[in-house]
Amino acid sequence: MDKKNLTLGILFIVAALSTLIIGAKMQPPAPPAPSVVAAPAAGSGVAPSPTPGSALVAPAGMPATTLAALATDREDATATLLSNEYVTVRLTNFGGAIQDVAFKKYPAHQNSPEAFVFNQQHVAPILALAELPGMGANTRFELVSASATEVVYRTVFEERLEITRRYTLAGPEGDPYRIRHETTLRNLTTATIQPPRLALELGTTTLVGTNDTGLYLNVATYNGDKAEVIERADLEGGGLLNWMGVSSNPPKAQLEKPVAFQWATVKNQFFASIYTPDQPGQSVVVRNVELPPLLGSTRANTGITASARFDLAPLAPGASTKQSGQLYVGPKEYTRLAKFEKREDKVMQFDRYFFNRIFLSGLVSPLLNKAMVWIHSWPFIANWGLAIVIMTLGLKVISLPFTLAASKSAKRMGKIAEPMKAIREKYKDNPKKLNEATMALFKEHKVNPAGGCLPVLITIPLFVGFFAMLQGTAELRFQSFLWAHDLSGPDTIWHIPGLGFPVNIMPLLMGATMIVQMRLTPQPTTVEGPQVMIMKIMPWMFTLFCYNFAAALALYSTVNGLFTIGQQLWVNKYSKDEEPVSAVAAPRSRKGLKNVTPGK
Repeated sequence: MDKKNLTLGILFIVAALSTLIIGAKMQPPAPPAPSVVAAPAAGSGVAPSPTPGSALVAPAGMPATTLAALATDREDATATLLSNEYVTVRLTNFGGAIQDVAFKKYPAHQNSPEAFVFNQQHVAPILALAELPGMGANTRFELVSASATEVVYRTVFEERLEITRRYTLAGPEGDPYRIRHETTLRNLTTATIQPPRLALELGTTTLVGTNDTGLYLNVATYNGDKAEVIERADLEGGGLLNWMGVSSNPPKAQLEKPVAFQWATVKNQFFASIYTPDQPGQSVVVRNVELPPLLGSTRANTGITASARFDLAPLAPGASTKQSGQLYVGPKEYTRLAKFEKREDKVMQFDRYFFNRIFLSGLVSPLLNKAMVWIHSWPFIANWGLAIVIMTLGLKVISLPFTLAASKSAKRMGKIAEPMKAIREKYKDNPKKLNEATMALFKEHKVNPAGGCLPVLITIPLFVGFFAMLQGTAELRFQSFLWAHDLSGPDTIWHIPGLGFPVNIMPLLMGATMIVQMRLTPQPTTVEGPQVMIMKIMPWMFTLFCYNFAAALALYSTVNGLFTIGQQLWVNKYSKDEEPVSAVAAPRSRKGLKNVTPGK
């Protein structure tokens, strides 16, 4: 039975490796772009308005897979800049909105002097007016004033509404990535009018590199209690029977999410545009965007964009109404976002999946992030990889008393293997007697059968929390350590010729430490047969599972494993336990249980 299970395990590993190799070699080219019909310009008045709670599908005669088209910047537009040490905000007089934002602290590419630009490829400028006939990204606004920190635009709509738009870059007391926004509507008529519903564009975001799978490229809202995410896949359609040509969920041109949100965001793996209005919004409208493939990648590149909707009250003659809020356009840095007042740190999605919630990633990940950032701020620490190493060692030192106790318990467990085997043989047909004799043996030799589980109970939440933290931590992007050129991606040093299979060193080191650690640790006497086989295969499977994950995750696990190996070597050499128990030694009687002597 054991040989059969071992053979199956080896076959599973070979199959997994074959899948990785064949997948890397035979990756299909990017599918042809679908027929694209240019989305109506914001403010053109031709975009239909869905009812709340409904999904707007493409109009009759238009392909259901239509994606929103990228806008082409007008040559006659006039740009006005707001700048500080962290950002350069470029505003345009067409739409009176933010065309794009450059992040001075974050390069566009590895070792590039150019800054990363958010909304560089876009459907519309950020905070441009949408869904208002006659207004939008093609409407020219008058530049009223411009200073080093503030820009004001103005226009008149149908001689009825005066629209003034004000943008103020945060001062020294505020966050440098935040912009204060105000849109004021004033009734120029002598009658009470009902202003149209106001919709503000949140920006367009894309994949940030070839290692980005789009897992965190989405739109999210926060209602004061929890964050809800709208994925690109929610608009793509499909269903369980889609592969058979039977679609239970047709594609959507756009999707409306009715929710009284306190903030709404469009984000990718490392950066986000977060709009926090002074008064809650009513809904968000999400669209997928066709984008050209990334340089060096054959995967289809689909971005995402969204607009936030707000209802306005009637305006008396000469009266004004204002829609205002804070716009954050910047990196997903938890320590920065956690200082905001409306839980904007939820953008990090530390507890997004059920698996993360089981292991309390929503609590563990923020603590790990704070510890890593704090250590990196030390005067003599200039590298994020070194900060991860120090943080990992610190966590191991804190948990040392527990893991030492567990290691000693595992060692004692190994020393009673022979009498445990004899007991199993003697009472193999009497489970009750077997349990009583086993407990008596454990008690006599001070063995805690659950003691070996404690390190696992500590390690798994930390590993899962670290994994969740790394997915959107902008600080690690393009940060090198040893041979790893980017801690936020795989540490690939070579591709096997002809196969295209990447050679990643950190996951291999991680797997090696797991194998050594398993061999050094005495196995519980209760583990045998298929369980032993599974434990032997686990390091290999875990290595394959983490092979293409961020190098920082493998670095954390490797350092953790090396420390544990050293700890186990010390325990095995210096801990003063009793000599191994002979198979003929009998545990003392307990509650009338006779001494157990094999063969009698």
